[in-house]
Amino acid sequence: MKKFWMLLLAAVLSSVMFVSCGKSDSSASAGAADAPAAAEAESDSIVTEAGSGDMKIVFWNGLTGSDGVTLDGIIQQYTEVHPEVSVRVEKMVWDTYFDKLLTSLVSGNPPDMFLLHEYEIPQFASQGVLMDTSDFFKPAGPLDKADFEPEYLSALNYEGGFYGVPLDRHGWGVVVNNKLFDAAGIDPMAVPANADEFIALATSLTLDANGNNPGDAGFDASNVVQWGTVASWMKPNFLTVLWQNGGDWTDGNGKATLDTPEAKKTLQFWYDLIYKYQVAPVPAGFDGWQSFANDMVAIIPEGCWMFNFLEDNEMDYSVWEYPQLGDKQPAVWTSGHVMYMPAGLSGEKLDATKDLISYLFNNTTKWATAGMPPASMPVRNNLDPADVPIAVTYGSSFARQGRFDNGHTAITEIIDNGYAPELDACLNGLKSVEDALRDANAAVQAILDRGF
Repeated sequence: MKKFWMLLLAAVLSSVMFVSCGKSDSSASAGAADAPAAAEAESDSIVTEAGSGDMKIVFWNGLTGSDGVTLDGIIQQYTEVHPEVSVRVEKMVWDTYFDKLLTSLVSGNPPDMFLLHEYEIPQFASQGVLMDTSDFFKPAGPLDKADFEPEYLSALNYEGGFYGVPLDRHGWGVVVNNKLFDAAGIDPMAVPANADEFIALATSLTLDANGNNPGDAGFDASNVVQWGTVASWMKPNFLTVLWQNGGDWTDGNGKATLDTPEAKKTLQFWYDLIYKYQVAPVPAGFDGWQSFANDMVAIIPEGCWMFNFLEDNEMDYSVWEYPQLGDKQPAVWTSGHVMYMPAGLSGEKLDATKDLISYLFNNTTKWATAGMPPASMPVRNNLDPADVPIAVTYGSSFARQGRFDNGHTAITEIIDNGYAPELDACLNGLKSVEDALRDANAAVQAILDRGF
């Protein structure tokens, strides 16, 4: 573990050196006592201020889309009820956010509260930088663990500690374009029962400029004007179908399992949608959301955070639970935005931050208007599907078949430097399925072998 900490510290310091040398940046040279939080002056942060009270709370998150605007609104309401408090919210894209959060924690200058995902707990808790939050829950606190799914509670445990207060259980499902389904004479709620039915449906909804479907004589794959589906963010798509096929990226005991028949079957399915069945575009450079809004994509596997985009674009759409594309068991990728505090927070600042976290947790009905199914099951079960169809449909799916990813002390590296680049290389035609998975397995195994 000490080895990991030293490597992490070296990486963080290297990052700081790059920032200092690469551009003019006042926060890089400012002393810790001069700045409320390490990245306050960073130009790549979206900063919002709520309230004007003397008790100042700094809150970091990676919610740079419309979901972050919804959360800002809840925080504004909090400061109206608590005029003695002001909240500075700093939002960064997740890749940038993660690096800066590590830097702030290492330097001893972290924000007062921050969001992470549940699978990242081991990476942070193993270094002693997260505050245990057991006192939020009965008998010490107001929250009841009976209101959460058991697997969610399990994900928040690490070596006897309990870390974080869950805000939501977000994840993956499917949105379909009703206009394109209607034009094809297909019921938009005719959810395919298996992979073959999904392929057949996507084929019926893929058109070239002459109105031909793939497989028709004269179909022009170089001039497709409407795609049946799209290979969107591959991590949740791949993991969902991999789990449905009975596989995983690890056996949980230090062995990578990405070169298995289950993994090959899964990646081959996504590869074939593009190159064999010609119902999905090559992912590189393809904007799935905008193409969906422009009636160029009929079926898009996507996260619940797409909801505000759909509403803002006045889309005519329907929502599916993620269909059964594997042949072994139901599963769909889920995750959670979880609220954390740094281990060193204390005194009145700690009390005020805990109060804000409790307020956000107790106002997740409004958070659902960003598409996010609340972590609290009683709140989730009382949502109106007419108001928040994605939060209701996806949330029901997560309760029935949702699965959290494996946590690991090097999970970010496993994803970003391990298997994700290889999946992308395969789907963009740069590697075969076999080569991509062989290389992904070797990369992940090398990380696991370091023994963090």
